[in-house]
Amino acid sequence: MFISTTPEPTHYPIAKESLGAGKHVFLEKPIALELREADELIALAHSKNLLFTIGYSQRFNPKFAYIKRSIDDGSIGQPVTALVSRHITRNLGKKIGGRVKLSPAAMEATHDIDFVLWCLAPRKPIRVYAQEVRKIMGSQYNFPDCASIVVTMDDGTAFTIGAGWVLPPAYPNFSSCWIEMVGTEGAVMVDDTHHDVYVTTMQKGIQLPISSMPGESLGHVYAGPMAAETIHFLECVVSGQQPLVTPEHALMVMQVYQAADLSAESGQPVEITVKENAQIPSLA
Repeated sequence: MFISTTPEPTHYPIAKESLGAGKHVFLEKPIALELREADELIALAHSKNLLFTIGYSQRFNPKFAYIKRSIDDGSIGQPVTALVSRHITRNLGKKIGGRVKLSPAAMEATHDIDFVLWCLAPRKPIRVYAQEVRKIMGSQYNFPDCASIVVTMDDGTAFTIGAGWVLPPAYPNFSSCWIEMVGTEGAVMVDDTHHDVYVTTMQKGIQLPISSMPGESLGHVYAGPMAAETIHFLECVVSGQQPLVTPEHALMVMQVYQAADLSAESGQPVEITVKENAQIPSLA
């Protein structure tokens, strides 16, 4: 069962019914709106021995996968710090922010939180500090323009993620991302800003096609990681193997972005304890 629905509050009830009916479930992020809902879905999947995974498609981006391999094979040594900067256009930001009261941390940075935590595993996050900016969307739509998030891991490694949805209008769903992963023996830099295909016309001006974060159909091929992600889940169902994204990992990602929201609201760092049945984060 593939579940990719809006508004996002529909994820939990549909996933619960599907798992209850004995279906393997691929659920687009977020896993749920509340930690208790995520706990319930995970427990239900385990009780029925079902495959349950969350749509963190960026793991299937070859550029991102190269970073992961560079850490796993020791090319850059032990991770020291990471930086991810992600931006999408304000047209898409208005669509997302207008349908659900979830922040840029929960809806945009979530992909990058997932990716960096995946790269740094088995290290776990212990502290989150975040700030939001409200100069464009705040007065008109009452949601933030962007979020800057600093996460400290249990071994002292720290990473920073900036995510926003206020780029000027451009190609539909345009997404721009830059990643730096620095280790004790080297570094990997990835340019995923989608400036490699450039089109300019009299009617539309400059366009940067093939730049949507999920990807897009180009007729006989699909450009983007969602195709690989979909095929991976189907292969796991056939073979009975655990999909790459575990629901427990998605729960940890949820803890981090909820802590980021709480930190941005309070102006204080938030301590978190990663565990399967986590409670709401508390102020440091």
